[in-house]
Amino acid sequence: MTYLDSSADSPRAFLLMEANLKQLQERRPKVAVLPWGATEAHNYHLPHGTDNTVATAYAHHAAAAAYAKGAEVVVLPVIPFGNNAQHIDQVATIHMSTATTYAILRDVCHSLKSQGIDRLVLVNGHGGNDFKQLVRDLQEEHKIMIVQVNVFQLIPQIKGETFPEPGNHAGDSETSIMLHVCPSMVVMGNASSGRSVPFDIPHLKQAGVWTPRIWSKNQPDTGAGDPRPATAEKGKRVFEAGVKALADVLVSLAAAQKGELPYV
Repeated sequence: MTYLDSSADSPRAFLLMEANLKQLQERRPKVAVLPWGATEAHNYHLPHGTDNTVATAYAHHAAAAAYAKGAEVVVLPVIPFGNNAQHIDQVATIHMSTATTYAILRDVCHSLKSQGIDRLVLVNGHGGNDFKQLVRDLQEEHKIMIVQVNVFQLIPQIKGETFPEPGNHAGDSETSIMLHVCPSMVVMGNASSGRSVPFDIPHLKQAGVWTPRIWSKNQPDTGAGDPRPATAEKGKRVFEAGVKALADVLVSLAAAQKGELPYV
C-alpha cells in the first residue's frame, strides 16, 4: 500500500495528498478522515509500518466508496506514530507521548474548524492508541464533532467467524489483512509463533484489572497470536466488510444536519 497511487488516472479529490485546490473548492469537504497508526515491530514477518498501511487502506477505500455516493469527504495524510511506550526497547520503534498526540490533534481540529470543516473521523489502526479523553476535551474546546473508529472492531461477527484465534498483534487477522492489502511487504517465511508469556503476579490478568505488558518480556517475538494460518482470502473478506462499514459511517456523518444528535 502506497500513500500515493501512481496508477490513478487523475488526482482523487477525496485524498488530500492528491487533491488540488480547484477540486477542493468545487466540492468542499464536510468530513475529514485522519488515519492514525504507529511505527513498531510486528513479529518478524510484517513491516514496522503495518498499522499505518492498514489504517490508510481502510480510510482510502472507505472514502472512495463514500465519495461515490455523494459524501463530501477528504482523507488527511496518516499520522505514522502512536503510543508505543512499552515497545521502546525494540529497534526503530517510535513512541509518541500523549502530550504530543494531543498537540497534533488540537492543531488539526483548529485548522479544520477554521475552514468550516466541523466533522473529523479518526481511523485508528494501533491498539495502543486511545483517543477518548482527548476527543472529549478537544470536541468541547473547538466545537468540532470527532468520531473515533477502531478498524479491527468494526465488524465483530464477520471477524469472529473468519478468525477463531485472531491474535491482537501481528496474528492471524492482521497478517491476513496485510496479505490482501500489501502482500509484497509480508515475509511469511519469517513468521514466528506470537506466543505470550503470562504475568507472574496473581490476579492481574482478569476482567477489570489492567496494566501494560512489558512487550519484550511478555511477547518475545513482538507478536501476540499465531500468524501462520493467515491467508489473503480471509484478509479480503474482513477488509471489504470493514471498508463498507466505515464508508457507511462517512456517508451518514456527511449527510448529518446540525441538531441531529450527537451533531449539535
